[in-house]
Amino acid sequence: MPDDVVAARATAEEESAFSHPPVDPDATAPYGDHPDQVIDFYAPKAEAGPGGAAPLVVVLHGGAWRAPYDRRHVSPFADFLARRGFAVASVEYRRGPADAAPAVAASAVAGRWPDTFDDVAAALDAVPALVAKVLPQADARRVVLTGHSAGGHLALWAAARHVLPAGAPWRADGPVPLRGVVALAPIADFEVAEKLDVCGGAVRQLLGGEKHFDERRPYADPALLLPTGIATTLVQGRTDLVVPQAVAEAYADAAAKAGEVVGLTLLEDVGHFPLIDPAADACAVVAEEIAQLAW
Repeated sequence: MPDDVVAARATAEEESAFSHPPVDPDATAPYGDHPDQVIDFYAPKAEAGPGGAAPLVVVLHGGAWRAPYDRRHVSPFADFLARRGFAVASVEYRRGPADAAPAVAASAVAGRWPDTFDDVAAALDAVPALVAKVLPQADARRVVLTGHSAGGHLALWAAARHVLPAGAPWRADGPVPLRGVVALAPIADFEVAEKLDVCGGAVRQLLGGEKHFDERRPYADPALLLPTGIATTLVQGRTDLVVPQAVAEAYADAAAKAGEVVGLTLLEDVGHFPLIDPAADACAVVAEEIAQLAW
């Protein structure tokens, strides 16, 4: 397919994904004192499948870990999952500087070290108690973790906390109790993402700049945190111009070298944003991948 056609399709896909109005959650609960330390909960809008109570999908939004992109843009996707019978917990977390002017928002610094990682770890630890309190329809024993783009990175990272280097503040004593992870176009291999300049150097910024890249990468790069022992599937569009297919393939290769099989679902003629666009066929594929792990 000619490059100009791919680019035009990518633009149309992004416009479609962001055309949906935000969907208010059924409840919101804090997991910390900062305004960004909150989780939105969506009750299942359809009957649960086998087992009665609805499986819980924990969603980590993308946006290159940059402040202008919060959980609101992924709320239609969270609602889409709820309408398919899942209980949903959509996590907010601290991202890049929140004071970036609109004119430079797209190039705002990505992430906050260590705050972004502090928040994701704390949120996942808080989910079981919060679900029991505000979303009793959810079965916290059947949890699937998903995330898109930068959120896909965070989902893979959160599932690997038990294999973080000794002394890491986020290290868990054992595997997080998950049915699995479905990572959508994830920034899953920092070396490859950096070489491809994914999201304008966002990986380098997330780790605090070039001087910290090698030092902090073992604590943050999912491709170095393997094997996890947790069922993992990557869903990736073949025509993704934001996070190219090569990034997901590099993670899958790293997993294989570590003795772990990671599923890689490649979607033809699909770019970055249809994976979270309720109007796109790719979004239904994502829901099915989640269902295969949840039930």
